Amino acid sequence: MENTSTPTHCPYCALQCGMTVTPLPQGGAEVSERPDFPVNRGALCGKGRTAAQVLSPAVRLTTPLVRSGGRLVEAGWGEALDLIAERLGRTRQEHGADALGVFGGGGLTNEKAYALGKFARVVLGTSQIDYNGRFCMSSAAAAGTKAFGLDRGLPFPLEDVPRTGCVILVGSNLAETMPPSLRFFTELRENGGTLIVVDPRRTRTAEQADLHLAPRPGTDLALALGLLHLVVAEGRTDEGFVRERTTGWEEARAGAMAHWPEYVERITGVSVPELRQAVRMFCEPESAMVLTARGPEQQAKGTDTVGAWINLCLATGRAGRPLSGYGCLTGQGNGQGGREHGQKADQLPGYRKLDDPAARRHVAGVWGVDPDSLPGPGRSAYELLDALGTDIRALLLMGSNPVVSAPRATHVEERLRSLDFLAVADVVLSETAELADVVLPVTQWAEETGTTTSLEGRVLLRRRAVAPPPGVRSDLFVLHELAGRLGVEKGFPTDAEEVFGELRRASAGGPADYSGITYRRLAEENGVFWPCPETPEVPEVPDPGGRDGPEGLGEPGVPQDPARPAGAAVHPGTPRLFLDRFATADGRARFVAVAHRAAAEEPDGVYPLLLTTGRVVAQYQSGAQTRRVAELNAAAPGPFVELHPRLAARLGAAEGDRLAVVSRRGRAVAPARITTAIRPDTVFMPFHWPGEGRANNLTNPALDPTSRMPEFKSCAVRVEVLGPEE
Repeated sequence: MENTSTPTHCPYCALQCGMTVTPLPQGGAEVSERPDFPVNRGALCGKGRTAAQVLSPAVRLTTPLVRSGGRLVEAGWGEALDLIAERLGRTRQEHGADALGVFGGGGLTNEKAYALGKFARVVLGTSQIDYNGRFCMSSAAAAGTKAFGLDRGLPFPLEDVPRTGCVILVGSNLAETMPPSLRFFTELRENGGTLIVVDPRRTRTAEQADLHLAPRPGTDLALALGLLHLVVAEGRTDEGFVRERTTGWEEARAGAMAHWPEYVERITGVSVPELRQAVRMFCEPESAMVLTARGPEQQAKGTDTVGAWINLCLATGRAGRPLSGYGCLTGQGNGQGGREHGQKADQLPGYRKLDDPAARRHVAGVWGVDPDSLPGPGRSAYELLDALGTDIRALLLMGSNPVVSAPRATHVEERLRSLDFLAVADVVLSETAELADVVLPVTQWAEETGTTTSLEGRVLLRRRAVAPPPGVRSDLFVLHELAGRLGVEKGFPTDAEEVFGELRRASAGGPADYSGITYRRLAEENGVFWPCPETPEVPEVPDPGGRDGPEGLGEPGVPQDPARPAGAAVHPGTPRLFLDRFATADGRARFVAVAHRAAAEEPDGVYPLLLTTGRVVAQYQSGAQTRRVAELNAAAPGPFVELHPRLAARLGAAEGDRLAVVSRRGRAVAPARITTAIRPDTVFMPFHWPGEGRANNLTNPALDPTSRMPEFKSCAVRVEVLGPEE
């Protein structure tokens, strides 16, 4: 490719920061700022700045690998694809379609996620497909759908945050997980607004807060109910909003009134004065927001927990109004789009429900198949992984590393090893890929064009900036070739824009309607917020000034698109949701009555402490990519156990001592990091590393009954001092 700069987006978190990629004459590429993108305005974290280093052939896969004699050896593409097709076909013939599993990832583009879901259901005929995004924001998605009738991470753009009066940020350390977003909260405070951070640890984000609430892990639900109790008791309910725009208040109110402040203090460890202060800060401004992340969501009661925070917004009229509302800070790069277009166990493209007959007819019509041929909903992510080697005999996995990222990881690794056949498509030889029978090297972010959907619900265009190594192919190529070998010759194009065109048709009329979005619009408008139907609900009035060409139709700044008929109106997209009505049948938001319940696993005499897990600024998710970047490894070389000085003194542990953290599921070993930034009854471990420091050896796979989210954020452990690190 020519040595020209290409505007594109970061491969990591859901901010999808704008960046520019330029090929270098000597090979490789460099990343530079892109100030025109409004979310990061050119700012990049260390992961984004070094993203081009993972493009190097020295750290990534460049040729297919096939297991022979117990080892992975290089093979040709034809041999590798033939073997995958033969083993998948044989397994289906001998054991049935549901003996085949498919596991996707929240980093796959919309086109890949769409094609993977279609491949599972049309080519393989299996119901057994889910993705690692189930481990990210599924509880928030479930709660948002219950309350508002629709799940989009943020119902407003991030640019609204600095203009509101107060933000309660629950269980997010965004200063480390998405650093460029911190400026929105800094600007909030500069503008006179206030920030409340809820986190068991005094993180870098909590240090920026006007008020830091540090509840015991697993008690966020009680905390939210206690705040709502005080809202009612202090007469701060917005009765008019509740009456005119909601239903279910009486039941939710009764549930909150059972959680009086002193009771909540005993459960959470947050004092009554702090509770009262939080209510004042949230209710006194005209506008306010609640934003949640993995802290309250990754619990076996995550859906109810998020629902309680939504109830707080609804009761105070902080939803469906400008500069107010509830939002989820989606984590993975395409965590939002990844759950909208078909790789989730219970969904079809456009965020349609797989068990909805009308949805099945619509999507089957686009795919050219009989609706009755589509399988029904399958297992959720952990349940699918748990079934490997038993009901599920062969697995195709794309863009995920569950050996490191899944709960009860030792068990998950055993299940993966027990499979009759495992095929992995990835950019690097991850810990999961090392177990595979076939590994396919696939293109990554800067080597391909495709779309992602950010945490704002903004659909974005990632552009190809550099050529991939000669032996690397795209995931779309993989699905095209496998479909052909398994008897489906058409319907799986390798061109991303062609796939997106079909996705537009499949999503049309659904909750996540992309039908009015085209690649040209994405390039020229810096992204488009969904829903964006093909034609607006209200016909456009011609502009006599001819603002968009001779027909004078469309929105300002939106050029006519060759994919649309001349003179057709252009829907502007929907940056802000729910200002007129919620997406329920009657337009009203739903209160959901909830009550506190204990975590799935509480401390006892054998396991007297609580473990919570999370991320550090220099690593990302399972670390499969970032652990291959020297600068990031120098900043975060390995796991650690964070503990309070009082706990360290009781254990006889010194800074740097090797500690064994033990739960009912396993053991992890890492050096001690002693700090007053954590509660004395809690220890913390980051989860980016494999080996003896793998934090997810410990975590609890107890599932939320609605979202099927595992309880990553709270489990009972004990800590053993092994001695100084050698």
